Amino acid sequence: MLVLDDQKSMRISLKLIGRCMISCIFVFLTQFALSIVPRFFAASSLLIQLPLSALLLLVLLGTGRCCRRFLGVYASAPAFVFFNLLFIWGVYIVILRKVISPLMGIVLNGEVVMLIIGLYSILSSDPGFVTSRSLCSDNHAEDSFSEDEAHFEGSFSSRRVRYCKSCKAYVKGFDHHCPAFGNCIGQKNHVLFMVLLVGFVITEASYIMDSFKFATKFQKMDETGQETSLSENLVISTMLFCLLQVLWQGVFLTWHIYCVCVNIRTDEWINWKKYPEFQIIIPIQPGLSSEGRRFRNPYNKGVFCNMKDFLASEE
Repeated sequence: MLVLDDQKSMRISLKLIGRCMISCIFVFLTQFALSIVPRFFAASSLLIQLPLSALLLLVLLGTGRCCRRFLGVYASAPAFVFFNLLFIWGVYIVILRKVISPLMGIVLNGEVVMLIIGLYSILSSDPGFVTSRSLCSDNHAEDSFSEDEAHFEGSFSSRRVRYCKSCKAYVKGFDHHCPAFGNCIGQKNHVLFMVLLVGFVITEASYIMDSFKFATKFQKMDETGQETSLSENLVISTMLFCLLQVLWQGVFLTWHIYCVCVNIRTDEWINWKKYPEFQIIIPIQPGLSSEGRRFRNPYNKGVFCNMKDFLASEE
């Protein structure tokens, strides 16, 4: 029995290592492919290079999905995030560090280190997994927990416990499953998720500001007719990559700030018709064949109270 368990653990470990290696290779291919944009469009402005980089990323993403579908090659999304972070940090250390102030270098290094710690923390965190037994222990003063499945679901729903199909588990305060962080986002790690998201936006913005100084110098050199090097192209391409990340992460962060302010989860907003507490039943009206349903948020207590509840959600 122990031998079988060891073999199973070995297979899982090898599978995980293989996915991490594929993610590392794909990161290098992606970043070096993006360096083609400033190489062949050096005379174009950043506003032109940005959509070209976005288009190239979409092509690379489609290629990766084809490899997964037809070749059965799978990568790890958290490893992809981690290796992208390391690649950009490496470009800073090898190239960009020489042209920025020591203070800005200390700030950027500190931000990257904190992001790596945050990635490990959220990857290994408990988002708030619950079972019927834990629900009973939280509600020991109430009626005994029924083993009936319908009551099981109803009891969970009344406590904002939702089911995650990716993890195949119930999560208290479930917001969504985050592939990039390799974990569910729930009550116990929602604050960490928000802090980490803000950290990514700040770190990428810092890198963009530092690399923009380099890009300005790079464009002046290009006007003199000097040939650009791979290192210069990598600085520009990683800056464009970070800029694209900031654009979608800024929208993503704005959405989550809104959700915190009104005390609603992403899953509840999308699937509110599945949860009775978010529905107001409208009686059948003349000319209508069935009763209607209207959205309401029973958990909204005002921005101040909602923020207070969110910050205390890990307790």
